[in-house]
Amino acid sequence: MIVIAHVSDVHIDAGERSVARTRAVFDHLEALPYDLDLVLVTGDIADHAEGAEYTRARKAMASRHPVLVCPGNHDDRATFREFLLDEPVGSAGAAVAPVDQVHRTDRFVVAPCDSSVPGEDYGRLEAATLTWLEGVLADTPEGVPVLVGLHHPPVPLAVPYVDGIRLRETDGLAELAGRYPGLAAFVCGHAHTAAATTFAGRPVLVAPGVVSTVLLPWETPVGSEEYVSLDAPPGLAFHVVDDEGRVTTHYRTVDVA
Repeated sequence: MIVIAHVSDVHIDAGERSVARTRAVFDHLEALPYDLDLVLVTGDIADHAEGAEYTRARKAMASRHPVLVCPGNHDDRATFREFLLDEPVGSAGAAVAPVDQVHRTDRFVVAPCDSSVPGEDYGRLEAATLTWLEGVLADTPEGVPVLVGLHHPPVPLAVPYVDGIRLRETDGLAELAGRYPGLAAFVCGHAHTAAATTFAGRPVLVAPGVVSTVLLPWETPVGSEEYVSLDAPPGLAFHVVDDEGRVTTHYRTVDVA
């Protein structure tokens, strides 16, 4: 059995609130009696993409479990590489290239794709990312499940504010799913609400937000323009992959001291 903790949208800024909520989630993971196979954080690590925010985020997300992070629309690729990945940015091309990564084991693969579009809130997978992802899928042995990570969900979630800035131009991603049955699920963030749906015949599993929770249309007070709750507790998901490659997800909320 493979257990992957999925965290998203920590939005670390200069204040203490975002750090406290993020640390509460990671303290919950640290207190578990078993070792996790991976902690995946799907984007919006820093609220303003500043180096100091990434430094604070790195400390807040420190864990005994292996941690893998990918960017979101609030992140900056060059600063993300420098402060989170310790990668030198030696050229303008490297600075703006997608931050695509892969975590490989002999039992499972997690491939977080950079769906950010510099300067925009919506998402898109660049041609280079799709080519890279096809290589990951092609190089994965038969029977080893692959979870594809994204910041932006590839389908609507019935939340108008989120749906307007979701992943666009998804045909290439759907085509890959059709050709590679080992792609077990898509795991996303961005929505600040726990959700589950399907895309290209695969589960789409969305982690709740850590810094805040988006109110659903039927939860928003009539006449109000407020669509975000800062009072709801931070949450996370646990994705469990069984021996047949089936993915089961459990959602948890965490108390903040």
